[in-house]
Amino acid sequence: MSEILFKGRALVDWSIASRPIAGQAVSGDLHLVKALDRGVLLAVVDGVGHGDEATAAAQSAVAILESHANESVISLVRRCHEALTKSRGVVMTVASVNAWENTITCLGVGNVEGRVLRADRSAPHSAESLLLRGGMVGYQLPALQASVIRVTTGDLLILATDGIRDTFADNLLTSETPEHMASHILERHFKGTDDALVLVARYLGVPHE
Repeated sequence: MSEILFKGRALVDWSIASRPIAGQAVSGDLHLVKALDRGVLLAVVDGVGHGDEATAAAQSAVAILESHANESVISLVRRCHEALTKSRGVVMTVASVNAWENTITCLGVGNVEGRVLRADRSAPHSAESLLLRGGMVGYQLPALQASVIRVTTGDLLILATDGIRDTFADNLLTSETPEHMASHILERHFKGTDDALVLVARYLGVPHE
């Protein structure tokens, strides 16, 4: 488990678990977690297919995200699209956490699933799926529109590639650490037919003076 600090305080706890498809030494499913001026950027990128070419496409996308992390999620996806036109392409979900506003601005192209699970499980809309738009970054980009989700202390954001079954958040023990949850999801929901990666982040929030 790792922490991202903001103004000297922990803003998110996060962890990942990943596994390549059988017979492959490398995975085309990669992630980025990077501190921002206003919070943190979290992203999961899935290179189309598997093997070295998928990994290379995903690595290129992650490098672009890291270099321009403080830009809007729409700008980030556009940059990746322009750079990957001669690659296999990727699908990706990008989430920018704003610590001052207690929001996550999200944009997904393709099938990297995202869930927000509320710390208060009795609250209305205690589980929310991120909006995904059809297409492929580097090949066919849809009209880009980000969505904004308000979050509170203890809420979870989970991003998972399509090597993970889409029931990954069902009956999840959310009181566990992100490390345990990520490992649990991978062990219980790994399809075995593609590379897989799951990222779990708990929002800790920051007190405002």
